[in-house]
Amino acid sequence: MSQQHPAAPAHHSAVATVAHHRDWWRDAVIYQVYPRSFADSNGDGMGDLEGVRSRLPYLRDLGVDAVWLSPFYASPQADAGYDVADYRAVDPMFGSLLDADALIRDAHAHGLRVIVDLVPNHSSDQHEWFKRALAEGPGSPLRDRYHFRPGKGKNGGLPPNDWESIFGGPAWTRVTEPDGSPGEWYLHLFAPEQPDFNWEHPAVGDEFRSILRFWLDMGVDGFRIDVAHGLVKAEGLPDLGSHDQLKLLGNDVMPFFDQDGVHAIYRQWRRILDEYSGERIFVAEAWTPTVERTANYVRPDELHQAFNFQYLGTEWDAEELRRVIDRTLQAMRPVGAPATWVLSNHDVTRHATRFANPPGLGTQIRAAGDRELGLRRARAATLLMLALPGSAYIYQGEELGLPDVVDLPDEVRQDPAYLRGAGQDGFRDGCRVPIPWTREGSSHGFGSAGSWLPQPASWGELSVEAQTGAPGSTLELYRSALLARRAHPSLGEGDTVEWLRAPEGVLAFRRGDFVCVANTTGESVSTPAYGRVLLSSGEVAETGDEAKVPADSTVWWTTA
Repeated sequence: MSQQHPAAPAHHSAVATVAHHRDWWRDAVIYQVYPRSFADSNGDGMGDLEGVRSRLPYLRDLGVDAVWLSPFYASPQADAGYDVADYRAVDPMFGSLLDADALIRDAHAHGLRVIVDLVPNHSSDQHEWFKRALAEGPGSPLRDRYHFRPGKGKNGGLPPNDWESIFGGPAWTRVTEPDGSPGEWYLHLFAPEQPDFNWEHPAVGDEFRSILRFWLDMGVDGFRIDVAHGLVKAEGLPDLGSHDQLKLLGNDVMPFFDQDGVHAIYRQWRRILDEYSGERIFVAEAWTPTVERTANYVRPDELHQAFNFQYLGTEWDAEELRRVIDRTLQAMRPVGAPATWVLSNHDVTRHATRFANPPGLGTQIRAAGDRELGLRRARAATLLMLALPGSAYIYQGEELGLPDVVDLPDEVRQDPAYLRGAGQDGFRDGCRVPIPWTREGSSHGFGSAGSWLPQPASWGELSVEAQTGAPGSTLELYRSALLARRAHPSLGEGDTVEWLRAPEGVLAFRRGDFVCVANTTGESVSTPAYGRVLLSSGEVAETGDEAKVPADSTVWWTTA
């Protein structure tokens, strides 16, 4: 038996009820929309806000609680919108402020909350502040709002320190002054088109508090904070002393990441958020060396959630998974914050492809691997994730079992890290290919024309149309899991699991009258039949009090 459908209220009433209960964010399932790759309303090959709005009924019926929108602000798109030129305007490629307003209103009507991306670490080099800083030359007060410094060495020809960009190369670019002479250098931890703000300058804090209020007044329900760990730099911008700095990321506290000063900023922001009704929230994208340091961002007077990157990077291995789960729950408990769980996003290889490959390759992989194995493990990993206490994140298309597109031609790639030829692996385009809605069409229903990144021809059979109502499909598995999560009181809420004895390579835990068993091995295993099978990612055979759990699969039981 597989994918048993639990008895539960209809989608619409369930969504409306859950989306508005108190502390909704503690057990919410939040769906990430990458706007340029979700739905194209005007046939230009690029997704937009009106396209997202047209697909809100799909998200409602999928059973998620909130939608997180990646950046749609006015931007030159040097880094897919994470280079913001105007934080109070919508880029014309995505629509207008009226479209954003309509999307927020419609989402609320469907019982969905809306979380928008906020990019406070850096702006675009086309931001008015930065353009004026360049035009006014050395000594301009606008330069103090960024990190401008004289260079070292003869005639200032060397960068001010040894920091490296996450996208490769030095984290500094030298400007040409208005008189044509080589001038100062400015800091950019990412692309040169993304100069870092100087958060020691009071105008920067004033501006972002105003930006928060602008979007809160528009009705958004929260913010996902990009590079939340990066705003404050160590005093004096000291050399790091290493020329292989990317390998240190996530393992050490860096002079430009996870500095303690960021927390004063978030305490100020939290006071603003708490002025608004409706339980608005902050979510931190904070890459830290340990989950314990991540917990610092979600203390009671700071942010509400932080992405659990330690979990995202864990292999499909029972022992490793249990270690990360225990450590996460233990770290979050003292600060009273919910754990978060995530398997994919717009910056990493989709987990259906990661799990298709041998362990130890990291989160950006160029090989397709064993597609069947990857999908089987991805489905099992999803049920495990959704059974854990706390909040879960779903990246668009993972509910279709989409793999990464690992064979995109070089000429169509747009990841700036790839174009620079260093830094991050630069293959994030593979997880950003527009998702398929229909079996046929030039872009499988994404829009009336093609798509900004080419879709594999085989994606028609992975489309929403092909999988809707299809027994055993990944989409129907997600729908059933999210419906069961809403209907079952032991799922989502809380901060503990009761581990049960299980064979090697198997995770088993109880939460109230619910039991989850995840078999991470390549062979079927025998376990007790803990009650009625609520849902399973593979076929479970039961004989009396014993159950046969297939390889790489997860089963939910209820004892009620």
